[in-house]
Amino acid sequence: MDEMNDLFGNPDKQPQQQPRATSRPADPLVQAAKRAQPATKDGSEGYSAADIEVLEGLEPVRRRPGMYIGGTDEKALHHLFAEVIDNSMDEAVAGHATFIEVELDAEGFLTVTDNGRGIPVDPHPKFKDKSALEVIMTTLHAGGKFDSKVYETSGGLHGVGVSVVNALSDVCEVEVARGRKLYRQRFSRGIPQGGLEFLGDVQNRRGTRTRFHPDPDIFGKGAHFEPARIYRMARSKAYLFGGVNIRWSCDPALIKDKDPTPAKAEFHFPGGLGDYLKASLGDEMQVTREIFAGKSDKQSGHGSVEWAVTWFGGDGFVNSYCNTIPTGDGGTHEMGFRNVLTRGLRAYADLVGNKRASIVTSEDVMISAAGMLSVFIREPEFVGQTKDKLATVEAIRIVESALRDPFDHWLADNPQEASKLLDWVIARADERVRRRQEKEVSRKSAVRKLRLPGKLADCTQNAAAGAELFIVEGDSAGGSAKQARDRAMQAVLPLRGKILNVASAGNDKMAANQQISDLVQALGCGTRSKYRDEDLRYDRVVIMTDADVDGAHIASLLITFFYQEMPQLIRGGHLFMAVPPLYSIRQGGKIAYARDDAHKDELLRTEFTGRGKVEIGRFKGLGEMMASQLKETTMDPRKRTLLRVDVLDEETATKDAVDALMGTKPEARFRFIQERAEFAAADALDI
Repeated sequence: MDEMNDLFGNPDKQPQQQPRATSRPADPLVQAAKRAQPATKDGSEGYSAADIEVLEGLEPVRRRPGMYIGGTDEKALHHLFAEVIDNSMDEAVAGHATFIEVELDAEGFLTVTDNGRGIPVDPHPKFKDKSALEVIMTTLHAGGKFDSKVYETSGGLHGVGVSVVNALSDVCEVEVARGRKLYRQRFSRGIPQGGLEFLGDVQNRRGTRTRFHPDPDIFGKGAHFEPARIYRMARSKAYLFGGVNIRWSCDPALIKDKDPTPAKAEFHFPGGLGDYLKASLGDEMQVTREIFAGKSDKQSGHGSVEWAVTWFGGDGFVNSYCNTIPTGDGGTHEMGFRNVLTRGLRAYADLVGNKRASIVTSEDVMISAAGMLSVFIREPEFVGQTKDKLATVEAIRIVESALRDPFDHWLADNPQEASKLLDWVIARADERVRRRQEKEVSRKSAVRKLRLPGKLADCTQNAAAGAELFIVEGDSAGGSAKQARDRAMQAVLPLRGKILNVASAGNDKMAANQQISDLVQALGCGTRSKYRDEDLRYDRVVIMTDADVDGAHIASLLITFFYQEMPQLIRGGHLFMAVPPLYSIRQGGKIAYARDDAHKDELLRTEFTGRGKVEIGRFKGLGEMMASQLKETTMDPRKRTLLRVDVLDEETATKDAVDALMGTKPEARFRFIQERAEFAAADALDI
């Protein structure tokens, strides 16, 4: 299954320049603007049409390689190989090539050769002084795959693949054997190093040979192709199309001692995805003896499908492809795959009178299914530029039509195996229903036991591991937090105003306080000597208050409560402080958030140095923030900052500080302020 992780989609469309109208009369206002460009207060002085940079040729690729290959890391480096071999695979799938050779030499050059038709070398009709080969290698969106007359199905549809490889290689050399004549052209960083060369006549050769070396200026001086990764990528392509032989060779000096990659190999898998699935599963236990595998011919010119699926004791997976391009995020073809398998099993259950199958869902069918799915369709549509997800709606019908009858026949022809599979899937459904019932009972029991407060918006998961409780001030902030949270693992408890200062309150006053009672009930772990960490209902308890003085006061009251009533919760690493922003800073389309004045000044000095007006907004509180802003800045685990509350090793010093600041003696607080007044900056005081 490693091959799936080593193949990548091509980048997608780039913006096209619009033609400029020439018949429109000159605008007098525009002419006036050309004569005088006065200075403006927003800093736009000197910003004119001359400052608009137009990147031509392959320069955009070198400026922003991430837009075309996803970055400049190891994955992006190996994406170059995927782009080149995809072109050869398109020739093979179209029936014009029978073999592809992949060679990695000691100098780090990678060569891909096929015996297809060869890239055209005659002058291009639109560029009379250039061959079609040079146009393809040096122009984005130039290729033979926009018109389906040339390639009925193709993995590279956007015409940017090989030109991007050329742009990001310090050396790229293309040889074309076509019409019994051999041609060659060399390039460096996307620039032709001379014109098309005629090398002479050849008798037993045809196709395209592309030899390239990744540019160290783009990928780093130490970047190089990994033999094992290139080997797996080449082998997976052979699995996807049984009509091609792929020959692999690598300089032995590049293969590490512990690397099992052979120096030479040949791949040809007439069994296609069935062989691929067997190799992927190895010795895994399978529910049925035979893998359900097959292949359909093109359906009325719309596309063809190849599949292989079995059920086993591990976690299920589906590796899917469209026109030999891996679709790691699935898409419409996988949807059709799930639909036809689920409906087929249900129909078979009706046929044999098994009423227990009525609870079966697609989740039960696929949770232990190991599947391979490959579709070939004309002009596929993908989600995003990396082609990780197929969006062609027609693919659902194509897959369902291709698999429906073969799956029905496979089940009917193997009644014993079909019954085993049906019982297996029903067992998965029973297990799913049982887990759901246990979760509901457990959650209901916890609610009855703890008498959870009515304002608590609890998370849906039952386990404490990963669950979070956000303690917020007021219903307004609570409303925003409830919209911004991840309902599965984040709970929200709004408190009204400032809670009781437990350091200066008696036990009777604490017992009568509704907010403290709500908090204790929501946590479920007890207080002081009755505290039980295993009963704590959340892994993290997050204090989330406004980023102002009042918010800091409320936070200090809550920390005091936890320190006095639940010190074990702090020592267990469960208490955190959220860091919401105080300011939003916007300049054009750029936006950032600052947690305080110092952070705001730093961002203005380092991040917002361009032209254009800078707009600064101050949040009045969490309740004034949109849910999307609160999620992005404060609650999303991928983007937020949390401060863990901890107790210093000097336990006595911590206790003395809490007593002085939060206790019943005002003189202690006064003394604390006097001793530290000289350290307080005037601009830090919120007076």
